[in-house]
Amino acid sequence: MAFDWLERQTMLHGDVLPRDLLSQGFEFEGRRVPLVAPNGIFRPAVLPEIPLTITTSPNSPYDDSFADDHRLEYRYRGKNPLHPDNVGLREAKRRRTPLIYLFGLVPGRYLPIWPVFVVGDDPGRLRFTVMADDQQSIADTLMAGAGQEAEREQDAPRRQYITAAVQVRLHQRGFRERVLKAYREQCALCRLKHRELLDASHIIPDRHERGEPSVSNGLSLCKIHHTAFDRHFLGINPDGVIHIRRDLLEESDGPMLQHGLKDMHGLRLTVPSRVADRPDRDGLAMRFEQFLEVQG
Repeated sequence: MAFDWLERQTMLHGDVLPRDLLSQGFEFEGRRVPLVAPNGIFRPAVLPEIPLTITTSPNSPYDDSFADDHRLEYRYRGKNPLHPDNVGLREAKRRRTPLIYLFGLVPGRYLPIWPVFVVGDDPGRLRFTVMADDQQSIADTLMAGAGQEAEREQDAPRRQYITAAVQVRLHQRGFRERVLKAYREQCALCRLKHRELLDASHIIPDRHERGEPSVSNGLSLCKIHHTAFDRHFLGINPDGVIHIRRDLLEESDGPMLQHGLKDMHGLRLTVPSRVADRPDRDGLAMRFEQFLEVQG
């Protein structure tokens, strides 16, 4: 039921959910079932033994991380392998029970990943190994029953591939959330404030060796201005002044061209209040040179 609830919420709100919504959760047999709590390994009262969710908070004291083979290494709660939360995850591994992983992108906003499975347990390093899987695996696990303790050999390559894709999603969504937060969830050009219509645009593309996923290498742009920036319909100089391509300034068309682009010419970006988050001047200079080359 928790998986179905998450499916509905992500359809309504997008794949990044507010913590308040996750804390509220859903009702099951007249009882409220939250999905998140202060502790990272969470078993709601309706479940007798096994946790429902594991969470990595944005400011977590635990060093949850992905290994080189894309497996998530999730830290024990505390240093006692026999803590009830750690015992619960160990039981989830034994029964091959699908769980939900909540990754905190910025304070108050989480990307839910499901299903995930506990596939390893290392008491010496105080870590569990967790991997994501596809939705079909939930039905397969129910049909197979709880008799298989170890990860099935045929599961590993698929799970490794899916978990690697999850790692990329976490990276992309994390960049977006950090950039939108810095720009107060508005377009840096037109100040549109509907986050559903906003993107986090890289100044230096992420495929470039200098394309770091830092806020200073990002701009919060509405989808029109994001595309216009990527296609060099507009450029932004190192001082943050917006330039519209010369041929567009001379073109006559409808209100979108006039108000959405031409009226932006000569204006300055709206930038974050925190100096460290403001657009990197060298990055803007590099992109502006490309714009000038296209403009000719």
